[in-house]
Amino acid sequence: QVQLVESGGGLAQPGGSLTLSCAASGFTFSDYAMAWARQAPGKRREWLAGIYNDGSGTYYADSVKGRFTISRDNAKKTLYLKMNSLQSEDTALYYCGKVIWEKPNFDYGLELDYDSWGQGTQVTVSS
Repeated sequence: QVQLVESGGGLAQPGGSLTLSCAASGFTFSDYAMAWARQAPGKRREWLAGIYNDGSGTYYADSVKGRFTISRDNAKKTLYLKMNSLQSEDTALYYCGKVIWEKPNFDYGLELDYDSWGQGTQVTVSS
């Protein structure tokens, strides 16, 4: 079955960096677009970034554009999120998700068809 396991979260100082990973199994990773989202306590889930199945296209929410970079290694079946210039507002549980399409229109963010999400990894930004 499809399994997505996030890792790499933790405590970071304001202005610091973290890189999240999402290990995928149970499906042909290179056939599907992937995305990252986050959810802070008391807030709705927020779409952050998406990447085409072959990595040829990447898309970002305005809140993270220029600070976060999504990438993937299809040989390792792993999705990444490099986060720089972290702010306290970035504190949240971060999830990776599998889209049912190869090259979706990521303007639709969380409205796209996701058929699986991981359990999440906690990121806390605090001094």
